[in-house]
Amino acid sequence: MALKVPRAGGPNLFKEGYKHFQGIEEAVLRNIQAVNELSEIVRTSFGPNGRNKMVINHLEKLFVTSDAATIIRELDVVHPAAKLLVMASQQQESEMGDATNLVLILAGELLKKAEYLITMGLHPTEILQGYELARDKALAELEQLSVATLTTPPTVESLTLALKPCLASKQYGNEDILAPLVAQAVSFVLPPASASNAAKAVGLQDFSVDNVRVVKIMGGSLSQSRVVRGMVFGREPEGVVKKATAAKVGVFTCGMDISQTETKGTVLLHNAEELSNFTRGEEQQLEKIFKEIADSGIKVVVTQSTVGELALHYLNRFNILVIKILSKFELRRLCRLLGATPLARLGAPLPEEAGWIDTVETTEIGGDRVTVFKQEEGQPGGKAKPRMCTVVLRGATSNHLDDVERAIDDGVNVIKSLTRDPRLVPGAGATELELAKRVSDFGERTPGLNQHSIKKFAEALEVVPRTLAENAGLDATEIVSKLYGKHSNNANGQEDGGHGKEVGVDIENEVDGTLVTTSGDNKILDVLAAKYWAIRYATGAAVNILNVDSIIMSKPAGIKAPANNPNWDED
Repeated sequence: MALKVPRAGGPNLFKEGYKHFQGIEEAVLRNIQAVNELSEIVRTSFGPNGRNKMVINHLEKLFVTSDAATIIRELDVVHPAAKLLVMASQQQESEMGDATNLVLILAGELLKKAEYLITMGLHPTEILQGYELARDKALAELEQLSVATLTTPPTVESLTLALKPCLASKQYGNEDILAPLVAQAVSFVLPPASASNAAKAVGLQDFSVDNVRVVKIMGGSLSQSRVVRGMVFGREPEGVVKKATAAKVGVFTCGMDISQTETKGTVLLHNAEELSNFTRGEEQQLEKIFKEIADSGIKVVVTQSTVGELALHYLNRFNILVIKILSKFELRRLCRLLGATPLARLGAPLPEEAGWIDTVETTEIGGDRVTVFKQEEGQPGGKAKPRMCTVVLRGATSNHLDDVERAIDDGVNVIKSLTRDPRLVPGAGATELELAKRVSDFGERTPGLNQHSIKKFAEALEVVPRTLAENAGLDATEIVSKLYGKHSNNANGQEDGGHGKEVGVDIENEVDGTLVTTSGDNKILDVLAAKYWAIRYATGAAVNILNVDSIIMSKPAGIKAPANNPNWDED
């Protein structure tokens, strides 16, 4: 018997449960609406006056933060178009570590302007062509807006200058405390200036973000935070020895105890002498192992596993400090600091396997006992000094400390992006407004329908100064008009001494009607590379969403929950 073939077209084209949205109304405008909703959520968190969001994730963990990357990561976004935007912001986070919010609000604004053009009769294809032309023009103009570069070799002062705007956007009011802290931490980690790296952009290509660690200790205030050259662990050593200086270190991943036999056995003991002889053998074996370790010059032992009581007795007897570090990631970092090789066997390490530390000591910070591994000067044998440091953060609540940690992480990533490109551009919305003016002029000279979308792209760039003004409680329209006036004067060679392109939104002082020259005394500077990639990713996400004209969704997998029986109470 022949199989029944469904009639072509209509609802029978797909399996039962499929949903199909098609055309401008159902697909394009719906996608734009979803992206706008996501963009509006994070828009109020943009800039120094950005408001915090309280996010409770699926594990019921509470986040109170204005960091867009954290907000987006913890929100479980399911709309496919909004997911494209989330992916663009995550790519910006992994590439630059900063300016994720710029990607989200710029992409949202581009799609809002595209919605207006679509309702006016333009086809999405014409709009995205214009957006791509405008993006290329904006990126070309951005290259010319650099007003400063990071000094070579970098000093703590120049690093502080580059870090302040980034940290102020996350921890407004605390940037004067945090920026010198992070600058000091980064300066400890940076490779020393030498003739071999003088030819590099800043000589920082070996800089690793992972070498700046953060330890959070509750209590005190943020001003009590400090930087330690080395690593800090929130636990005490296991034995009675609490301090060691100029010590060789052995790192073990195996347990410090008598190895257990693979099979079970029964031993018949007749008297106390046999019992003492039975245990003496393994005691002698363990003593021999720890004597070998002590004879090899090891003063500090780090282990990832358990430390038995008998092993601890011999370690104390040989005056060896022993500390347990359970995290394999922390153990790896410590090995990098010590220059040691982690051993999976119990015994004396070879000379090349042993590490070196200048000071290991247990100290008390705010009632918490912590162990500090400090690496001050070069190691014996002419080895290069490992470069790693820890920022010890103090604060009143764990949520606040988490948020400060995220700000420090962004700050360190800013320095990382400056290792690739040391150029800095005016901040406080000055760069975006100058780009908007130049892209708008480019649109005026472009023939055809593309000019409409190019002009809308320029209008979308205004979202940065506009949002900064709105979040600070200022009149956004008035501020943007004043900014255009200043930037136009600069283009015509009038007043400001050529600094018109560096005028941005001042959220603190009434200087010239809430405008400020960002490279004057205020020195509000942003990383050029972060802006470059933010514009690229935001435009890419907007173009991808405009390119979609149909949404086809299959029926979700899974067993359908039984419906409530309306007659449950009947006999």
